[in-house]
Formats: sequence, structure tokens, C-alpha cells
Amino acid sequence: MASPSKAGAALSALREDLVGDVFAPDDPGYDEARTVFNAMIDRRPAVIAQCVDEDDVVRTVRFARDLDLSIAVRGGGHSVAGMALNDGGVVVDLRHMRAVAVDPAAEAVRVAGGATMSDLDRACQPHGLATTGGRASTTGVGGFVLGGGSGWLERSCGLAVDNLLGAELVTADGTKVHASADDNPELFWGLHGGGGNFGIATALTLKLHELPAFSIALLMFLPEHGQEVIRTYREIIGAAPVEAGGGILFLCGPPQPFVPPNLVGKLVCGALLAYAGPEEDLRKLAEPLLALPHEVEIVNGLPYADFQCMLDDPPGMRNYWSAEYLTGLPDDLVDVFCARADSMPLPSGNQQILLPQGGAVADGPAEWPVPYRDALWLVHPFGIWESPADDERCVQWVRDVRTDVQPWSTGAVYLNFIGDEGADRVVAGVGTENAHRLAALKRRYDPDNVFRFNHNIRPA
Repeated sequence: MASPSKAGAALSALREDLVGDVFAPDDPGYDEARTVFNAMIDRRPAVIAQCVDEDDVVRTVRFARDLDLSIAVRGGGHSVAGMALNDGGVVVDLRHMRAVAVDPAAEAVRVAGGATMSDLDRACQPHGLATTGGRASTTGVGGFVLGGGSGWLERSCGLAVDNLLGAELVTADGTKVHASADDNPELFWGLHGGGGNFGIATALTLKLHELPAFSIALLMFLPEHGQEVIRTYREIIGAAPVEAGGGILFLCGPPQPFVPPNLVGKLVCGALLAYAGPEEDLRKLAEPLLALPHEVEIVNGLPYADFQCMLDDPPGMRNYWSAEYLTGLPDDLVDVFCARADSMPLPSGNQQILLPQGGAVADGPAEWPVPYRDALWLVHPFGIWESPADDERCVQWVRDVRTDVQPWSTGAVYLNFIGDEGADRVVAGVGTENAHRLAALKRRYDPDNVFRFNHNIRPA
């Protein structure tokens, strides 16, 4: 650890050299700069560097290394475990690096490291193009893509990493590196699911897909119809074209104009079909669901970028999530899933979610370190509540959902959907054989494990 005089001089130099702003604990704006969406996270970095370009990132990494300070990286700041922050270290804050450049002719987009899904989707929308993005517009593109990238368009467009064409990184020694299929191909391989273990992604280039029309069907049912709803949805999605995605969930009726007052704050079952096509085609697909007795019905065509903003998590709430990939969705599992919903703490923002896979996910490249392509369904207990007094019971409910589905688990996990659940779960998120290869890659690019505030792969 550096002496106070050396640290003070280095901080003064960083303030002078950085184009962006630098915050220390006594600075006005520090508390705002360290706030993330999950109110359960309260960490106090020694320095927050709000970088505006790649050179700022290099300067900040070298500053931290010279003082032997740990480094956390903040893109969207949407990690449920608060991996965008640390205590007593340096935060490389990329939120001012949000440029998005669309090349319609090449059907590709270059996205700066701090851009959110909303930045990406809004830039692509005028061109009738899109790529698989997170299910909330506030999610950071960088962490989402490098963590695998599951979203509404995945059945037609593949996982986000299947659309990764190139990346610009700053490595642990402050070196700028480009990775693609031709340049540093082993590093490029590791970025397909290995997260932020190998460097700070200052820009990504992604493949785009034509999306001339988009539509949704959102229905809400009384919870006693849950088993029939899920089984009907299962049959629809099993026979549906790859353009169809979505999910089924139990949730607390939200205080929205489209929700009947008697359902607000009560347990309801929801079904969502998200369709990369016109409303009339979706309506035909949704007919079996529409035939069931339901309380809410919304079937509309709308811009994809607008839909992406409809389901954002409110900031300032307490969050705890987990996930498990499933071998299928048999009736026994449906029964267990519905029974567990009865214990979901209410009222709250909690959601007990099932997401279908298949399509382009299953058909995607087998070589990337994403061991869950063959899974047909994903269960995602999504805990979100307001009061610290509810922490214990909400966290326990999330864990109980995971425990319930263990007999049907593939053993794999989507790391972007979980917090810090230990080293074994990181291996489950990348695959055992891939984990050894990733550890060797980590040794090459980050032998001191500088980038460890993530789903960490230790150098081997």
C-alpha cells in the first residue's frame, strides 16, 4: 500500500490528467457517484474515476496499479451483486462513454463501454435493426454481452455473445488490445461468456439483425389458473417460430392503469409473448392463451426500443436474484413452480419467472464458453423489495425456488442473473472444461487478478 503522501500526490495528478471527473470520499457528488440500483449495496471506494475516453481508462488503471489499489469497473452498474463498486479501491466508471455508431450497410454497431441497452436500442431503431439485448433498458451493454447475453430476441438472433464481432480492451497493465476472430482469437474466445476478467471493455462491435416489426401479447390471470396457463404457454412456444419469445411469471399486481384495482398488490400470473414480427401474426400465435379466462389483455405492435423500457427495475429497491437452467418443463415441475409462488412475499416487486430458450440459442456456435445452449427453459427468481425488514424472507424465497427445481436442473447457470454464489457457480456458468482454459487465459492477461470484482476466474 502506498504512503499517504504518495497516494495524495498520485490522486492530484490523476485529477489533473483525467479529462473526466474524479471523486474521493470528501468530494461533493461522491455519494451520488457511488450509488447503484441495488439498495442492498453500500460500498465506499477510495477513488471513482468517471472516464470519458479510452485514454482516461488507461490513466486510471495505471494509477490504481501504481498504488496497488483494487479495481472495479462500472458500465451500467446493473450487477445485482454490486460488482461495479468496491471498498477502498478504484472504480473505473464508464458511464460517460456511451456513444453508439450504427453501420446499416454492414449491419453492425460499435458500442462504447458505458452505453446502456436504451442507448443501443434507440440508435438502431431508426434503421429497422436490432440485436439481442437485456430485458431492461438500464442494463449496461458491456457486462451484459461479455456475460453471455440472454434477451427477448435470443431465439431469433442468438445470445448477445453470438453477435460479438470485436472488442476494444484495456488490460491490467494499462495496454490497449483489440480482440476479434482474427486478432487475439483466444482472448476473443474468452470474451464470449468470461465476463470482465480479462480487461475493461471500452467498446464492442456487434452484429445487427433486421427487425421491421415487433409486437407483444401480455396477459394476466388469476393465480389459480397458473398451471393451465403455463402448460398452454409451453405448448405454444414449443411449436412457435423462432421469432417468438417471452416468458411466464408470477408477480405482484402492479399499480398500473391497465391492472384492475382488485389485483393491485395481489399475486397474479402473467404470460408474455414477445414477437419479432407483426401484431396479426402474433395474435394467431397467442389464440390458445387468449381463449383462457384472463383479467388483462394487451396485444399490440410497438417499437422494440419502447418495449425494452417497459419492464425496467425501479432504482433504489433491494435486489437478490438467482437462476437455474432446466432440462424441460414437465407437469411435475409446473406444479412445484406454481406451489412455490404461494410463498412469494407480497406486496413487493418480486417475480418468479420462467423463460424459454431454443431456436438460435440452441443452434448457436458450440465453441463459446456458454454451457447452457441445450437448456429448454430457465427459472429466474427475481427478488426486488423495498424494506430491509423483508431481506431475510425475500432472500429465502429466492433460494427456495432454486432448491425446488434442482431435480430438473441442467447444472448450468446464467451468470448475469445471479450474485456472488461462490466459485462452483462460476464454473457452472462457463463449463468445467472451459473454466480451465479461461484460467489459463486469465494468467496471460491478468496474472495478478486485478479484475476480480466480477464472476471471478482465478489465474491458473
